[in-house]
Amino acid sequence: MEKYICKTCGTQFPPSDHHPDSCPICQEERQYVGQNGQEWTTLNDMKESHFYKNEISQEETNLYSIKTVPEFAIGQTAYLVQNIGFNIMWDCISYLDAETIQQIKELGGIDAIALSHPHYYSSQVEWAETFNVPIYIHEDDRQWVMRDSEHIVFWSGETMKLHDGLEIHRLGGHFKGGAVLHWQKGNSGKGVLLTGDIIQIVADRQWASFMYSYPNLIPLPAETVERMAGKVKMLSFDRMYNAFHRIIEKEADLAVQRSAERYVKAIRGKLFQT
Repeated sequence: MEKYICKTCGTQFPPSDHHPDSCPICQEERQYVGQNGQEWTTLNDMKESHFYKNEISQEETNLYSIKTVPEFAIGQTAYLVQNIGFNIMWDCISYLDAETIQQIKELGGIDAIALSHPHYYSSQVEWAETFNVPIYIHEDDRQWVMRDSEHIVFWSGETMKLHDGLEIHRLGGHFKGGAVLHWQKGNSGKGVLLTGDIIQIVADRQWASFMYSYPNLIPLPAETVERMAGKVKMLSFDRMYNAFHRIIEKEADLAVQRSAERYVKAIRGKLFQT
């Protein structure tokens, strides 16, 4: 039996004799089914093709990005955070091979995996089984787990402490359980926020935005964004990374607040005249 992977979103499904009829994550309005319909591959096929590899790059002290090239599925970047003897993988990617495993072991391995939202669950169980670590997912997004595992820990509430100076915060928005990772010791102690696309850094790196669906351009209500910005305002950070290798280098906390204010004005029709 094979563990099929959706080519559009990169989600891996449980072992079966044939691929699933559809991908519930892609069928939902926050994602999409490609022009050619639902298409599938497997991790074995990806490795045997010798077409893909993972690039691991140091972004700053104790922070590494992990990205598959050429781009696969959504094309997100995962991150490895080294936090005083505790390494966490933030978000996940579908591709995993022996070279990647060796490189990560050389960086101290992985002690836990935590996810921002279901679009990046990808091959999370494959990674967790390889490194024998827990996966932390907010319980509000339990229904979107396509491949169950004893490695998955569903956390609840608004905040979960993973380690000294390392916390997950539920913001909601894009998904009900949408979360961000606050790394207090990152950026020489000035703080780093890793957001997936719960908060999305835009083309102008001094701004961010918030959406219910990015591919389908469905906005969030103004009240939801105000609530998200209020939660983030309580966190101390100067730098922010999203899932697509975009970075706000300085004063990211201020950028999130002014971005939320601009967004709310636009949604309420107060930003411009029509």
